[in-house]
Amino acid sequence: MGAAAGVLVAGIALPAVGGAGVGLVSAVKDVGLEPRDLPEPPLAQVSVVQDVKGREIARFYEQYREVVPLDEMADVMKTAIISIEDYRYYEHGPIDIEGTLRALARNMQAGGVAQGGSSITQQYVKQVLLNSADTEAEKNKALEASYARKLNELRYAMGVEKKYSKDEILEKYLNIAYFGAGAYGVEAAAKRFFGVGASRLTLPQAATLAGAVQDPNATDPNLGKTHRDRLLKRRNVVLDRMAELGKITAAEAAKAKATKLGYKGTKLPGGCESSKYPYFCVYVRNEILNNSDFGRTAKDRLRFLNRGGLTIRTTIDPSMQAAADAAIRKWVNPSDNPVAAEALVQPGTGAIRAMAASRPYGTRKTRKEMSYNLVADAAHGGGIGFQAGSTFKTFTLLTALKQGMKINDGFSVGAGYTAPGASAFRNCAGGSIGDPGHTVTNDEGSPGWLTLQTGTWHSVNTFFMELERRVGLCEVVKTAKSLGIHRSDGGALQEFETFTLGINEMDPVTVANAYAAIGARGKYCAPMAISRITDSTGKTTDYKPKCRQALDPEVADAAAHVLSGVLTKGTMAAVGGIGRDAGGKTGTNDNSSSAWFAGFTPDLAGAVSLGDPRGTSKYKLNGVTIGGRYYGEVFGASVPGPIWKDTMLKALSGVPATKFAPLDPSFGGCGQSCRPVAPPPDDTPVEIRLD
Repeated sequence: MGAAAGVLVAGIALPAVGGAGVGLVSAVKDVGLEPRDLPEPPLAQVSVVQDVKGREIARFYEQYREVVPLDEMADVMKTAIISIEDYRYYEHGPIDIEGTLRALARNMQAGGVAQGGSSITQQYVKQVLLNSADTEAEKNKALEASYARKLNELRYAMGVEKKYSKDEILEKYLNIAYFGAGAYGVEAAAKRFFGVGASRLTLPQAATLAGAVQDPNATDPNLGKTHRDRLLKRRNVVLDRMAELGKITAAEAAKAKATKLGYKGTKLPGGCESSKYPYFCVYVRNEILNNSDFGRTAKDRLRFLNRGGLTIRTTIDPSMQAAADAAIRKWVNPSDNPVAAEALVQPGTGAIRAMAASRPYGTRKTRKEMSYNLVADAAHGGGIGFQAGSTFKTFTLLTALKQGMKINDGFSVGAGYTAPGASAFRNCAGGSIGDPGHTVTNDEGSPGWLTLQTGTWHSVNTFFMELERRVGLCEVVKTAKSLGIHRSDGGALQEFETFTLGINEMDPVTVANAYAAIGARGKYCAPMAISRITDSTGKTTDYKPKCRQALDPEVADAAAHVLSGVLTKGTMAAVGGIGRDAGGKTGTNDNSSSAWFAGFTPDLAGAVSLGDPRGTSKYKLNGVTIGGRYYGEVFGASVPGPIWKDTMLKALSGVPATKFAPLDPSFGGCGQSCRPVAPPPDDTPVEIRLD
């Protein structure tokens, strides 16, 4: 090694007198050609996303690469790459003196670095330095045509050959090299170019890949005929060289050269657009990129996902996803202007079991595709969502039960409700936000004597406005927040008197998860999409549900008891139940600008939204055709309710039915013979208008 270094230094120093090497002399004053240890960060590898049963559903990567051992690469591939890149590879040390001196002579004639003369070891070093570069400046430095860079590579090459055997270095090189067409490493290249693994490469295929590494961008077969012609010529150069070295016969070379290029352009797997479950895929990607559990900084998390070679086990259940997809297809067409979206969540864990929408996900900006996550909030790739409507009345019901009201407690209301004064409603900042100039009317239900049960079953707006005033707007907001409610766009919840009517824009995952807490007897669990990650070294990290008791179990049980009546006696009665204990709430916004249904069992919860993404204030659900059916006006039970029902029937088939816990006697009541619930004594009496 020392002798080699001496010859090299002598060879480098010679041209200094002629002027072409003046810059070189200054670069090697402290040449110090001793071995240097090369930092070798893990190669960027593909991260595979799996469903709950371990079947692949998506891939993420910065560089599409599949690392394989040398014995899983065809012998002809090893022979071809050595023949064209470094035919004396197994004979020389870290530096091929003949090749290096030959290149130096050529470079001196050119007055710069015109020929590399690099050994495979040196090329491996260059690839490692390039792949380790984080900035463009670092990448340019790793590729710059300078003697200083070549000397640095030589030092590292000497260190690499002290550390590894020749076979180990060759394996590393073939796994790191770029072959073109987006394929890194010989396994990915073999699949991309020819649709086979590296172990099955034929002579002409191996020669093609060996030829591609010299200038993969110039010979990228994915870029058109000119590039493919260059690659074909380069393949034939490799075949001629193999014959010249006696690695193959002239006849074998001629036969291989007579074959067509055979480039297949096998589509690279990965990305959410190619996933069977694109909306869930987008959710998982954003969960990793935005969650500090997966890295301290955004840059760390991006590298973790795109370079980590991870196996990501998720919570999505293929059978439940199929149920949601089928139900949505039955009721809403992809070509419809309104779009339906649905999320299924498991009570007690927060595990997201399905995310479906009526339109396909994509970024081609066609009218049919959606480029954002219809089912989730902005933090998980979603948009602003749709106003949740009367699904929010459930949070007012829960607050009343928390404060001790019984399910048959009630009061009389009219057909219109006007706040008795600005101070009748206070937000959580203490501000008076009542609007005596605005009257709320009923879209559904009739005025008169109503209880927590009947008011909920028939979704009477005026009843819930007065109920919210009595229990306190801020208390209702706190209840909603305790169940994970937040605006889809990430902004602060709008705390106005109509909060209970669902004025905040929401997404199905958030709403379904809040209702799942009722099904879990008040146990709230944050939405969960990832259950386990195994990194490229085999280290496995399990992720557990993040849960807390948000409601007293008896309160949740009482709410479930009330909400079950919605399916049998209320706004969903025409649609009907699902043959097991279930509860839920319809949601219809002003003038049918959007519609919802959120429902739950102890085993599964789901929420369905329906609205026009072009803008619900302009494009309402009146006089519309959805799924081939005409609707004069769309309510929560018109389309979202049936989607939820069909989904649950199929998703829960084969799942043993779990019953709701019995209603605690303390929440019972005696109906209309009970003493009406009085308003707070310090408030102005409620004004009732009978229109």
